[in-house]
Parts: sequence; structure tokens; C-alpha cells
Amino acid sequence: MDPALRAAIGRIARLPILLVACDYDGTLAPIVTDPSKAVPLPESVAAIRALAALPQTTVAVVSGRALRDLATLSRLPSEVHLVGSHGSEFDIGFVERLSPELVEVRTRLRAELRRIVADKPGVRLESKPASIAVHTRGADPQVRQEVVAAVEAGPVNWPDVTVTRGKEVIELSVIATHKGLAIDQLRTQLSASGVLYLGDDVTDENAFGNLHGPDVGIKIGDGETRADFHVDSPVEAARLLGLLLETRRNWLFGERAVPIERHSMLANGRTVALLTPEARVTWLCHPKPDSSAIFADLLGGAPAGHFSVAPDRGGLPLGQRYRPGTMTVETRWSGLTVTDWLDCPAADGAAGETVIPGGDSTLIRVLTGSGRARVEFAPRPEFGQVAVRLQPVGDGLLVLGSNEPVALYSPGVEWEVTEDGGYDTARAVVDLSSAGGSVTLELRFGSHSLDHHAIALHDRQHAAEQPWRDWVASLKLPAQARDLVTRSALTLRGLCHEATGSILAAATTSLPEEVGGVRNWDYRYCWLRDAAMTARALVDLGSLEEAEGLLRWVDGCIERTGGHPERLHPLYTVEGYELGAEAVIDTLPGYAGSRPVRVGNLANHQLQLDVFGPVADLLAAVADARGSVREDEWRVIEAMVQAVERRWHEPDHGLWEARLPPRHHVFSKVMCWMTVDRALHVVRRHGDGDRPEWVELRDRIGQNVLEHGWHDGASAYTVAYGDEEMDASSLWIGLSGLLPDDDPRFLATVLKVESDLRSGPVVYRYRWDDGLPGREGGFHICTAWLIEAYLRTGRRGDAEELFTQMIDTAGPTGLLPEQYDPMVERGLGNHPQAYSHLGLIRCALLLDDEVKV
Repeated sequence: MDPALRAAIGRIARLPILLVACDYDGTLAPIVTDPSKAVPLPESVAAIRALAALPQTTVAVVSGRALRDLATLSRLPSEVHLVGSHGSEFDIGFVERLSPELVEVRTRLRAELRRIVADKPGVRLESKPASIAVHTRGADPQVRQEVVAAVEAGPVNWPDVTVTRGKEVIELSVIATHKGLAIDQLRTQLSASGVLYLGDDVTDENAFGNLHGPDVGIKIGDGETRADFHVDSPVEAARLLGLLLETRRNWLFGERAVPIERHSMLANGRTVALLTPEARVTWLCHPKPDSSAIFADLLGGAPAGHFSVAPDRGGLPLGQRYRPGTMTVETRWSGLTVTDWLDCPAADGAAGETVIPGGDSTLIRVLTGSGRARVEFAPRPEFGQVAVRLQPVGDGLLVLGSNEPVALYSPGVEWEVTEDGGYDTARAVVDLSSAGGSVTLELRFGSHSLDHHAIALHDRQHAAEQPWRDWVASLKLPAQARDLVTRSALTLRGLCHEATGSILAAATTSLPEEVGGVRNWDYRYCWLRDAAMTARALVDLGSLEEAEGLLRWVDGCIERTGGHPERLHPLYTVEGYELGAEAVIDTLPGYAGSRPVRVGNLANHQLQLDVFGPVADLLAAVADARGSVREDEWRVIEAMVQAVERRWHEPDHGLWEARLPPRHHVFSKVMCWMTVDRALHVVRRHGDGDRPEWVELRDRIGQNVLEHGWHDGASAYTVAYGDEEMDASSLWIGLSGLLPDDDPRFLATVLKVESDLRSGPVVYRYRWDDGLPGREGGFHICTAWLIEAYLRTGRRGDAEELFTQMIDTAGPTGLLPEQYDPMVERGLGNHPQAYSHLGLIRCALLLDDEVKV
């Protein structure tokens, strides 16, 4: 197939809403002498049937035949729209809608044409609801010429007749329409993003002429045409439809959806990247983790951008692992090892040497071994919305066309650059034996420099890894699941944005809570709640740096409220500013076809009164660990109490961000109580004594939630005042310390959560209707809460068993997404998720008896 045509099919197959339309005779069915025997090719029928069954895809056959004849002859399923008479018939009852005047014209027209073709052998009239076609294919040339001349001299000139000329056919209609207008009408009705049209006849030129924008027209056979491309025959058209089907199906449902939990994360304190088990960089945002992605293969397949390395011979890797105590990942095949890490700008080199000028993050990929490796570099900035060019220059490639300069330093690699749908892709085969056993690829962001780096690669790797190792060495790690806790701690630190102090809730956006569903959210931001809980887990391991940075970041957010901390949003960008509007990237099909792909998060505008509690709890833990409270931290604790005092009595949207009207959520009220309780702890131990007004506020909130949060029908604390449905977050009635561990009401709530929400190794958030379609997996953080509740209520055996089940769901390199589906045994949701890893750390510490319950 013509490479340009193949590329065009690839582009149009990836449009959000696609209309595929084609002619019948000469396109789906070969031209035959007897029109009643024009049967479509089985391959074409199979392709359009399958295309019509795909979501967001409509197939139409637009023919010059009468609609009734077209339906009888084609026998296509109802999913395929049939349009007859060159667009005059969109349904069989059309003739009844002709006005009496037009019916009279059609009657006169039929009579006149019958007179003209009388005693003319081989000429056939085809009557349709709004037209009559004169077929001359079977007549001798002399007879054909006489009939055409008579028709041209007579009915063609009638004022109420529209003429359409085809191959050895003249059609006269009482309605002014053609295939191009039919395509326009279908496009409008479907809100199609683009149209692929195939046809062979002169009458199809009207359709080709009305195509525009991303549309593609394909002519079957030779001859002058307004179509973009042509193929030789209906057989070639069938192959083309098969290619379209394969490409669109892959685009809609995911070409090869690697299980979420099997992805490994790279991090350098500035941004993050995800790597598949086959060393394919499938996700990387630049310059910040909440910026647009340059590689979004995770959500859009290969066309959305990736950076792949694999043995030239193919085959699955032997394994993948982190280098101990680092964020460096090694992927190993026999004869090939790929070592990946995210580097930061280096200090100035020695005199006479060159560093990367103006550089930012650098993705370093080191290929070592003795075999041949295939490398494919396909950057797609702005989630694939910006077309780029790759220019080979000196020791690498320049990425041109993006706002951010990017260069791939790859000395000794000979690239072949090809264009596909407006995007360039670079490919190379590297012989490691000829290259001395090692080849280095450096993807440099923020720079177009392809100069040699001043610092030796080995030294750069050591400089990148040693801070991670030193940090791990400073932690107080438990004996329980020590390796997984270490990896969880490194993951949480990798989600920290060092320049600002903010902490991501997760590294990704739109990984589904149900494969194929719509519960796909953007978690690449800093939630006050999630970030505070993350920092608290690291404090429990003995690291204060992340908590101190976050508290400074929170102080900045409070300052921007202008003295109204109760107006804090639940989440902010990594730089501490309000998010833009939530948007959908409809050109990306989503992970395994899970749409929509979202950027931004509408929860930004919700009222979530629970966010103050985790911040106060973190501050109390930091103050106790350090033995003092800093000035900015005093401002934060005062602001948290002030916010609670002003709004605790209001209903809110709750921590799960259900898009429902506000309710008096039990968890939110408990967190308001915890805010004041932890603030009192801080002032009593590290400040100027007691605050009677805070004591009164804390007790008032506690009394309120203990009285109104209990539901007699459920015999437990439920999701919200007056609601009988259970929610895993209600466990915090005891986890917070509001109720003692042996209080019967806490024990009853634990049992109710267990019976209603636990399923094997997971605990679901809730079962109540949250206003969204579909279902979701069990939440790892909820599982961790139940483990802690088991420990608090004396059920250590159950806690140990559930903890073992929880850690068994981790991916091969120890990472956890947000959720887990116990039915199909796979991870769900954004990845890696801070909640999941902080929950694992908390449980391991509790089971190790290093943190008092």
C-alpha cells in the first residue's frame, strides 16, 4: 500500500468520532453485467460490520440504487446506515414525504422516459422514490447514443429535474441532492470529527468535493478525481477497510495495555516518568509533573509518543528491577541491559569541557551488552497535539516545533527519520559489539545542545543515585516488608516536587478505576490531604525534610487566601496555584480504551472540610520529632483551626469527591475534630500552654459527630448524618482517637465496614450511588485503614493476613496504583498512588510495633 495512504488511514482512524462512508457498486461489490447479482465482497462486509460495531464509529453505504433494492441486495446489518438514490433516500418511507407537485413531476418524467426507451434493447429504467435512472450499460453503442441524445434533449432540460451522470447511467431526480450533500447531512447528525469516503463512480466526485479538514477520499480505479488517493479495485478497498478496522480498534481499546501495576517510575524531584517492563518510556511530562506529556503512550498508544528500546531479535526481557536504594531501573535481556534514570542539570565542568547549557531534566538511557538493539524515538509534545520534526545534527537529534527545546544526544547512532501523520519518528539499530559494548542516549529537556557532557557517565550516575541511597540509609525502617517499605518510601519521595515542596497524589492522569469506564481522573496535583498524609508517613520513617517543605508550601497557599484559610481549595498545582478548568483530550483513546482522558480536576472547586485535619496531624508529628515549631508552622496551625472554626458546621463534598450535593460527612467532621485536637497538642507541648476556646471547639465538634454520625439502622458510624450507607472512611471515628479502641461503637463500625466493604484482599470505599456510571476496584488506602482498625481492636492475626494479601497485589518492582480488582486480579487507577504507598508504610510500622497505636 502507498505509504502516504497508509499514513492517512492511520491519522483518520484516530479521530474521536469517525464516519466511514462508501459507494456500493464498484466499491463494496465488483461491477457486474447483471446489477441484480452485484454481491459485496465477504472481506468488505466483515470489515464494515466490525467497524460499525466499534464505539464512536458510524458506517454508511451511499449508493445510487434505490434504498429498498440496496437493502435487499447488500443484506448489511442495521448498524450500517444505508442511503439510497444518491442521497435522496435516508429511509424507506421517504416517498411519502414528497409533495404532490413533485409526485406529479416524477409521474410525467417516468412516462416520458418510458417513451424514449421503448423498443431500445439493452436499456433499462430503474424507478426510485424521487428519481428515475436510465441504464445503458447493456445496450449497443448506437442504441446507447440515441437514448442519451433523446434524454439530453428532453427531460434533462425540465425545470424541476436534477441530473446526475454516472458510468453509463443518467439519473433524473425531482429533488436537488447528491452524495456530497448526503455526506454533509450524516456528518452534521453525527457530529463527526472526520469522514473517510470510498467510491468509484462519477457520482462519487460530489462526495469527494465536499470533503475537507481531516477527511480522506479514496477513488476506486483509474480516472481523474478530486479524491486524495486511489486504489485499483474493490479487493484493494477491502484490504484498506481491514487496515482501518485494525488501526481504529487498537486506538480505541489499546494496542497492548500493559497492566498498570507493572509500570515502574523514574523520578528526579522535578518530574516523573513511567517505564513498561519492556523498557518502553510510556509516560513523561515536562517541565513539571503536571505539565503536558511528551510521551503519552500510556493513554494513547504509540501515536501519542514513546521512547522504546528492545533487542533486534525481539523477545521478552528476563526481568526488570530498581537498583537498590535508587530510582534507577534496569531492564535485562540476554545480551542487552537498559539502565534508565532521570538526571538533573550538572554543575559546571572542568575547564575546557562543556556542560548542557540551559538544561533541565535529562532522561538517560544506557544500553550495554553484546547484541543488536532496536531503538524508536517518537516524541509527541502536548499530549500529541503538536506536530514536531526531528532533525539529525552531529551527535543526535533536535526536536523542532515545540515551545520547549528538546534534544536527543546519541553519539554514534545513525537515525532513520520517517514521517507519519505530521509527526516524525526516528528509528535505529545499534550494534553494541561494534560500539564497544555500550551506547548512551540522553534526552535533554530545556536545551538544544548536542555537546559532549563534561562529567563522565559513571560519575553522573553515581551523583544521581547517591542522594537516594543516603536518604534511605537515614530512615528508620521496620522489619515487616522492609524491602517494600523502602520502595514505597522512595516512591513517595519521588512524588515530591523539590522546587516547591508540594507532593503529587499520583504520577498520572486518567488511568481508569474501571477498564473501559469513565471514572478517569487527573491526580498529578497536590491535594492538601494526600500530601499531608504522605509527608506524615515519611516523618514516621524519620525524614522531616519533605514535611517541612510541604508545610512551607501550605503556608504559601494560605497566604494567597488573603486571611481566609477556610477558602483553601482541596488541591493545587505543584506550584501552589489554582487549577485551570477541567478539560478532555478527545484525540486520546485512553488506557485500554478508557475514555475520557482528563486534564485538570473539577474537585478543585469542591468544599472538602476534612483537608485541615491531616495538615494539623502532620504538623504535630513534625513538632514532636523536631522538638520545636517554626514561625511559618505556627501560622499554619492557627490558620487550620481558624478555618475549622468558621466552617465545620457546614455540609461538604467529602474526601471522595463524589459529584453530588454536599452532605454532613462523618469523615469531614472527624477531621475537623482532629484539626483542633492536634493543634491543642502542639500548643500544649511546644507553645504557650492551653487554649480554652480551642478545647471548647474541639469538644463541641466531637459531641456533634458522635451523636449525629451514628446510625441506629446500620449500628455503625456511616458515610454522613442520616444516611445508612457505609463508608470506609468512617473507620477514622477510632483511628483519629476520637473514640477509644475498645469503645463498642468503634468495634461495631469496624465489623460493619468489614462485612459491607471488604472483598478478599481489598476494601472498597463505599457501595452507595455516587452519581457516576460504572464500578471501581477496592482502594488500597481503605485496606490499610482496616488493617490498622484490626490492630487497634485486638485482631492482629486478621491484620497480618490482610497486610500479606495487600502487598501481594504490588507490581513486580514493588509499586501500587490506587486500586485493585480482586475479580480479575489487576491494578486500577492512577499509578503509583501516594495513598497506597503511605498506607503500606503505616501498616508495616504498626505491625512492627515501632509506632504506637
